[in-house]
Amino acid sequence: MLRQIFPFLAGSACCALALSVSAQDVALQSTIQNMLATPAVSRAHWGVHVTQLDGTPLVTINEGQFFQPASNNKLATTAAAMALLPIDQRLTTTVTGVNQNGTVHGDLTLHGAGDANLSGRAMPYVSPALRPPGPAEPVDELRYLNELADQLKATGITHVDGDIVGDDTLMPWDPYPQDWSIDDALWYYGAPINALMIGDNAFNLKIAPGAKEGAPAVITLDPALPFYSIENQIVTVAKGAETHTDIQRSVMVTGGSRVLRLYGTIALEAKPQSEDLAIEDPAEYAARALKAALEQRGITITGAARAKHRVEPVFGFHREATEPLNLDTATAKMPALPANVLAKHIGAPLYDDVVWTNKISQNQHAEMFLRLLGLTLAKDGSDAQGVRVVRSFLSTRAGVDPEDFVFLDGSGLSGHDLVTPRALTQLLRYATTQPWGARWKASLPVGGEDGGLRARFPNSPLKDHIFAKTGTLGEVHALSGYLECASGQTVVFSIISNSHTPRSSGDMQVMDKVIAAIAAAE
Repeated sequence: MLRQIFPFLAGSACCALALSVSAQDVALQSTIQNMLATPAVSRAHWGVHVTQLDGTPLVTINEGQFFQPASNNKLATTAAAMALLPIDQRLTTTVTGVNQNGTVHGDLTLHGAGDANLSGRAMPYVSPALRPPGPAEPVDELRYLNELADQLKATGITHVDGDIVGDDTLMPWDPYPQDWSIDDALWYYGAPINALMIGDNAFNLKIAPGAKEGAPAVITLDPALPFYSIENQIVTVAKGAETHTDIQRSVMVTGGSRVLRLYGTIALEAKPQSEDLAIEDPAEYAARALKAALEQRGITITGAARAKHRVEPVFGFHREATEPLNLDTATAKMPALPANVLAKHIGAPLYDDVVWTNKISQNQHAEMFLRLLGLTLAKDGSDAQGVRVVRSFLSTRAGVDPEDFVFLDGSGLSGHDLVTPRALTQLLRYATTQPWGARWKASLPVGGEDGGLRARFPNSPLKDHIFAKTGTLGEVHALSGYLECASGQTVVFSIISNSHTPRSSGDMQVMDKVIAAIAAAE
């Protein structure tokens, strides 16, 4: 039978070795196909592609068919960032104005520079095993705005005769990429994208029971900035009764809505519920936060807090995204600082954010990289121009067939993103030949250790031997990366499940068994 499949095999010692290797790979493919045929996961659409680093195929199942990649899309975005951006550079957020004898005449403007980490987090990312024991320290998401306010106070400013402006005009105001679901816009992972991000463009809302049965729930916002109005219809019910809450924000009106409507019940003495929600207009939110910080320091302000956006027309997303771009002669042109800088914050190196983006699978950070690529290497910081750069990088540098992927965003949240498994394995192989490849691989979650793989592959022999990006979206699970096998060789793989049974993780469990089978066989 094997000679019918591989007619070139003969009886020499050399060919006997080939026969042995081929038989091993045929057996592995059969094993994996049987795993995917089990009743719990057989109705899903599966793609599997595994190759050696030189491209020799080991497992091929629907490797040329399209799949939704979910956050496997971030592999393309962050690889392009590693290859094309000055990855150790830091972005500088500034405050500008004209200070004359302690008075700013005109507006005081906070300029977004595309820094995704204008927040309270500590950088760089630290693996859980290396973090101090005990609960994490509280995070002040507005700490850098407070530090900017301290700098402004130190210049002698006592009065602003104008507005506090949150300026995100470095990039066009187009906050939601193509085909992001309206259902996602309420939540942190679907928060808008802009050049002036603040705290990942999200805030935390906690719901705690009232003091007695029948009392309204206690609602707490962090940061405690008066940006949203709360309509609280959550009622405290008897101890041990059902807790069920719902949060709604209308995004069907022009400009969205600043009203959050809370419904449901929470049991007396129940543990508080915690939800991270999206900030509708981050530039205005940042301006309000800076205004409040300045007023807390005794600086009076005549005007209001407001946002400044730049709206640019897109003349057909597909046309812009597929326009040829010569990266051989392109050098990233990072934005210059504005004039009249009164205070500034220098962010973390861009590489630290690549690590954060891949380990945590942070959508807004991936989208910021996409827009930085468009801003510095193409026409502007729009989604379309960012996709144009990534598309050119994949097809002209990484050797990926341009017919093997369709990307509309940088994170994979778009329901119209498509990719073939072989496109991802080609990218993974290409990265191993590049000077930035080892650092990029180090940014991926590690099995049993951190990021999206912290709870997966916790035991030997897979623990610490798989470096891969996860992907989850609706009925999508994906995992693509590098696997160190029992033989000592490293293989690249992409496993994607689409249209699996809703609210089920059975396909992810089978996916992990497939990884174990590959590691043992190779």
